[in-house]
Amino acid sequence: MTIEESKNIKLADYLHSLGYNPVKQQGSSLWYKSPFREEKEPSFKVNPDRNLWYDFGLGKGGNIIALAQELYASDSVPYLLDKIAQQALHVRPVSFSFRQQSSTQPSFQQLEVVPLSSPALYSYLQERGINTELAKRECKEVRFVNNGKQFFAVGFPNASGGYEVRNKYFKGCIAPKDITYIRQKGEPRETCYMFEGFMDYLSYLILHGECDAVVLNSIVNIPSALSMLNKYSQICCHLDNDKTGRMATWQIMKALGDKCTDASNEYEEYKDLNEYLMNKSMAFQQKGRNKF
Repeated sequence: MTIEESKNIKLADYLHSLGYNPVKQQGSSLWYKSPFREEKEPSFKVNPDRNLWYDFGLGKGGNIIALAQELYASDSVPYLLDKIAQQALHVRPVSFSFRQQSSTQPSFQQLEVVPLSSPALYSYLQERGINTELAKRECKEVRFVNNGKQFFAVGFPNASGGYEVRNKYFKGCIAPKDITYIRQKGEPRETCYMFEGFMDYLSYLILHGECDAVVLNSIVNIPSALSMLNKYSQICCHLDNDKTGRMATWQIMKALGDKCTDASNEYEEYKDLNEYLMNKSMAFQQKGRNKF
């Protein structure tokens, strides 16, 4: 993807694909709660006509590349273009009706949350190395209408009542976006494990068993996670093995000090813990086939 191609992506569509939607419109401007911090009143403005943004709390703004610089904590243009290109696969044109939708309503309409039961979703999860029983325990099936079309996906709940949603062809968020905090029953545990996304969390459960965990659901949620993590004496970070993940781990370690450990060496040859699990599962299956 070139710089000019990236600038042709509408900011509102791009933000929507990340789970961020405007809460109001003034003139032609769309106003959002900032993706960079927690806030009650929107201070992040998008001008759809000029395809530019400005964050009044941050004091910064610009085009989609400037947005990516803040979202992905990098100044490397090739890296940012690659991240934009990856997310662009999930970008769809959207429109917003503020007469019919308040800031507290989900952007996806006719939302129905039911126990996970779809064979297609089971198959998708199995491709990712996640077994059915674990998926049924930790996830839901969400059915919804978006832009007049019906969808169903794996839903992973967050702390604010939103869902991270995934299927084989779709990746997004039903707002509000937030972290997910999992605390095991019984005596308080000393260690908490941190994951970038819920597929990595599920992968950890398969590889190592139950744990107290914080799933960021987006690295922009790191500030929300820090207060939760402070109650633990040890934090193990299982974030992605890319520049964004490493910078996020550094940010957490800087904030929490010596009690924070980078645990990504377990899957150092892979992008993330789920990719490591998938490769390990395939190797095990191949070993089984070779016996016959």
